[in-house]
Amino acid sequence: MLKQRILTAIALLSLLVPAVWAQEPQAFIVLTALLIGVAGWEWARLCGGSVWVNLASGLAVGLACILFWLNEGLDRPLPLLWLFVGAAWVLATAALLSGGAPLWLRVRPSIRWFLGVVALFAAWAALVQARAMGINYLFSIFFLVWGADVGAYFCGRQWGGRWISRKLAPQISPGKTWEGALGGFAVVLLLTWAWPQLELEHQWGSPSLYTRLGQGGAVFLGISVAF
Repeated sequence: MLKQRILTAIALLSLLVPAVWAQEPQAFIVLTALLIGVAGWEWARLCGGSVWVNLASGLAVGLACILFWLNEGLDRPLPLLWLFVGAAWVLATAALLSGGAPLWLRVRPSIRWFLGVVALFAAWAALVQARAMGINYLFSIFFLVWGADVGAYFCGRQWGGRWISRKLAPQISPGKTWEGALGGFAVVLLLTWAWPQLELEHQWGSPSLYTRLGQGGAVFLGISVAF
């Protein structure tokens, strides 16, 4: 599993990093739209779609991203999209923690498909707008996600179940442990402290996510990165 993760990460980074550093944003926009299209295909497959439905879903999601970009949809704020997706994510998480995977499976496949497609489109729009805010800002988000995932993975493998016997969310993912979650959180806190220091020392240009969140105070920063 670890070897597969590393190889997948290397393959994706070999495409992503040059696109991120390109002077013009077109390469990054198109590449991420293609990746979101692949995710749309995979999501439709997980929702039980046929081969043709899965393929059509992937093409539709990728094409929707490209058309939205060509119609200059990314050049304006999208507060309603972020509000809808953020609220839906919080409510869905709370419901799943309460009812587990069986609750999710009781939702009609068409509704599950729609919610997933909206989430994928929103993720793409957020990525592209983050790139427009600066490479430092975009990479600070990437490292937040990567750091949480890597910290949770290795701490979970090393200490999972050793100190806290109760699983994190057994009805959703039986392998996840509190030790892993705390390890991921520790890495995120380290990034939150170290990144602004390096940013200031090396003058990385645009403010990072941590610097922007820190403008609201230390408490706001801690709560934000925790969620």
